[in-house]
Formats: sequence, C-alpha cells, structure tokens
Amino acid sequence: MEKDPFKEYLRESEPDKAHKGYAWSTAIGLQAVDGLKPSKYLIDTAIQNIEGKITMKEAQSLIDSYYEERPVHLSDDERTEEADKVSSRIAEILSETAFSFSPNEYISIHRKLFQGIYKHAGKIRDYNITKKEWVLDGATVMYGSASELRATLEYDFSQEKDFSYKGLSMDEIIHHLAVFISRLWQIHIFGEGNTRTTAVFFIKYLRTLGFSATNDIFAKNAWYFRNALVRANYTNLQKGIHETTEYLEAFLRNLLLNEKNELHNRNLHISGLLNEEKVDIENEKVDIQDTKVDIESVLSQKGSDFSVKTTVHIHRLFEKFGFDEVFGRSAVMELLQLKGSGASKLLSNLVQADIIEPVSGHGKGKYKFKM
Repeated sequence: MEKDPFKEYLRESEPDKAHKGYAWSTAIGLQAVDGLKPSKYLIDTAIQNIEGKITMKEAQSLIDSYYEERPVHLSDDERTEEADKVSSRIAEILSETAFSFSPNEYISIHRKLFQGIYKHAGKIRDYNITKKEWVLDGATVMYGSASELRATLEYDFSQEKDFSYKGLSMDEIIHHLAVFISRLWQIHIFGEGNTRTTAVFFIKYLRTLGFSATNDIFAKNAWYFRNALVRANYTNLQKGIHETTEYLEAFLRNLLLNEKNELHNRNLHISGLLNEEKVDIENEKVDIQDTKVDIESVLSQKGSDFSVKTTVHIHRLFEKFGFDEVFGRSAVMELLQLKGSGASKLLSNLVQADIIEPVSGHGKGKYKFKM
C-alpha cells in the first residue's frame, strides 16, 4: 500500500478501533507477498467495520455480495477478488482470540482463508514444487518433499511444543522464533498461500507467548518478511551463500521490540549489492543492543525467574520508559493491553523482585526501574 488508509485508527485511544485497525492493516498488507492489491471497496468496507457501523460478518457478507453481483472476466479482477476476500478473512481470524497450537490449526487457517478461491484450500499438496525467487537471482528454495509433508509438519510442531523458553534472553528468544517460523514456512505444505497462512498463524502464536504483535510491521514489510524467509532457507556453498535468520530477526525485533532496523528488500539479494548500507544497518543494530544490556544485566543480577510472558512485558516497559521515566498502572495497561488487575499484579511482582521501585513526588502509584 502506498498509503495506509488505517493510520489514524492505529493511533486511536479506543482499544477496539485500534485493534481492528491493526487487523485490517495487516490483512491488507499481507496481500503484497503474492503481488495482490485489494480494491477501494474493500478498504471502505473495512473502515465501516473499524468505526463500528458494521460487524466483521457483515463486512464479509458485503464483500461476497459485491463480487456475486459483479461478474469477473479478467484475471486482474479475479486477483482483486482474492485479495479482498482473503483480507477480510485474515482480519476476522486476527480479531478472534481462539487458537490452538497444532498442525490442524495451521491447515484450518489455510482452509478458512482460501475456501472458494483455491480448489486445494486446506489440503496438503501431493506434488513437488519450485519457485523462482528474485532475492535468489532466479534460484529456488528446496521446499519439503510431497511424500513427507505431514510427517515433517508434525515433527516441527512437536519440537516447538516441547521447547522451553525459560531462562532465555530476548536475543535467544527471537533467534529461536526466527528458526521455528522459517522452518515451518520452508515445508510449504500448500500449493499456494503458504506465506499468508504462516504469517497469520505466527501472529496468533506470538500472542500466546505474551507478544501483542499489534503494529504495522507486517502491513508495511510483508514482502520483506517473505524474502527474509527465503534467505533463511537457501544455501549455495559454491557462491559462498549460507542460510541465515539475520534478516528475519531484524524484522522480528521491529515487530516485537519496536526497534527501528532498516528493512530494505534490496539488502537481502544474494548478489551482495549495497554492502555498505548493510554495514551501516548492522552498526545501528549494535547501538540498539547496547541500550538493552542494562535491563538484561538488571534481570540477571536480581536472579528473578520470570515466565516468558512476564519477561516480554518487562522488556516492553523498559523499551518505553528506561531507567529515568516514571510510569503508573494506567500506562502499563495501555502499553501491554492488560486489565487493571493484571497491571496491578505485574507491578506488585516487579516491586517484590526489586526490578522497579515506587517513587514519590509524582503522584500516587508511580514507579521507575531500579538501576
């Protein structure tokens, strides 16, 4: 999208409008991974939903009726219809809280997104595939073998389900998440629609780990996300190219930690062009990392044994307020999207763990991080 039509809603003070705005923005942005662009009708319908004039189901019904009354003759129109319908379905799934971490859930998301669009919606492919990639200069990733797709999928899920994030630093968490999602995508169990399905599933999974993932990174950088997945699964020793999750990790750091790493598709191309710019980006990342050492050392010194979810919350609070700024319960509720009781419990736990301390002179119930 050249201009995000939902930008004003992403800044809304009303959580419901902001949540819907993020869902629609992400849904529409993800169409770019397959070169699709939704219609103005879809965007207008989405805005009606965000403003509370129509429900999500009514929005989908309007989109369906729009195309039933408008016979499609051109391939471009068919692709726009796909973009509109899939966008509305992604927005619906992202608005729901229900989720199960399982291969069946992953397959079910594909079926929900592409029912009536692809004949193979929700079906595992029974043929091998290759895809020429721009970022690989025309080469292809080695996707999963058709005869092993279900077994490979179930293995990856079982490995992730048994994995413990306990005691990991945020760098280690993000690296592991990058490895997991890149392997899941590399299986490519569907004939089409793998990236969009994987992205939607991943966002839902991140929420179960305590990440809100409610920003416009996917909307603005969907194509980068796909190219980063490609680079994480391509090796050519003859050309000195090795699979790497560094680009995917930069994307995830922006998504989950609100960092500002530059995400340029040209930097992912295997030709190695614009190396100087990549070096600058790496230097930028080092500076960002240096600012994070303080909170890591604090957590280490306190010897606190927090859950992954609480650790994520601590990092997000520190990202926002650092050691100097003062914050209270309402700020915690807004930033972490917690209810009042949840925010109070978190603050109480952090005070007891000697991570934050009450401060006077700023009103009742104010805190700051302890050095």
